[in-house]
Amino acid sequence: MIPQYLDRQTIIPLLPMQDCISVMERMFHSLAAGQCLQPLRSLLWLPDKSGILGIMPGYASDPEILGIKVITVFHGNGALGLPSHQGVVMLFDAKHGTPLLLLDAATITAIRTAAASALATRLLAREDATRLAILGTGEQAEQHAEAIALVRPLTAITIWGRNEMQAAALAHKLGKNSDISIHIATSAQEAVEDADIICTVTSSPNPILMGSWIPEGAHLNVVGACTPRTREVDTQAVVRSRLYTDKYESLFNEAGEFLIPKNEGFLNESFVKGEIAEVLTGTKPGRTTAADITLFKSLGIAAEDLFAAKHIYDQLKN
Repeated sequence: MIPQYLDRQTIIPLLPMQDCISVMERMFHSLAAGQCLQPLRSLLWLPDKSGILGIMPGYASDPEILGIKVITVFHGNGALGLPSHQGVVMLFDAKHGTPLLLLDAATITAIRTAAASALATRLLAREDATRLAILGTGEQAEQHAEAIALVRPLTAITIWGRNEMQAAALAHKLGKNSDISIHIATSAQEAVEDADIICTVTSSPNPILMGSWIPEGAHLNVVGACTPRTREVDTQAVVRSRLYTDKYESLFNEAGEFLIPKNEGFLNESFVKGEIAEVLTGTKPGRTTAADITLFKSLGIAAEDLFAAKHIYDQLKN
């Protein structure tokens, strides 16, 4: 049986950001309870390293769901007007293995990634955090601006990107329906100099944020890089921070932000303060002082996609 395919226009109204933040909270509770099964994603690199095919299967016993995300990542697509991330999420009935739904993976990924960052921000950022810096100008930048504004009373957003026209377009779009003050920075350093919350959402393989630039008390959501040799923040940024992640196994095997400083001899597995699920359930502490720098390294896990897909499926059934 060929399941129904949902495109971007169909998914967006069925997965509003506020709902998705709640879905991610339920997912991390399920993860903390040991109810999710998901092996490390499998990555197939093209011979010329121009693109990746990623395969992310998963299962959860509560709710009882089974599925897989298959996604390609081609960072050179931007110059052609194409999205860098493309693929599908397939949801199955876990009792009989029947395919239920096929969804556009790029849309699911964009919304659930920002929602997970918002949950991490709610748990780790200072309560009085009001100034957001976004490094990057793509879809994740827009989604993160929306998501973070739902968990902290933002008064200002500063945007930096390598492409000034894209930064201006994003600033205009964010400012149209918001009372939040929107600024464009001429450098990443300028963007973060007085930030309370910093989101790095770029495709850069090398650091665009240096640890020496980060103000005391800031919270970071580091989202863009997802392979062992790529990272958006330098070693000092990680060493200065209380480091959290979505899943230890992913961090220890896939995150350049962790693996590169580890190979340099600056940290090891014991340096990591916890998974977001552990902070959510109170088994590990989050921020301990107002001066702490907290860093959520987001790699994205299959359970996020499957819980989001199940939420959409339930909306369609109702």
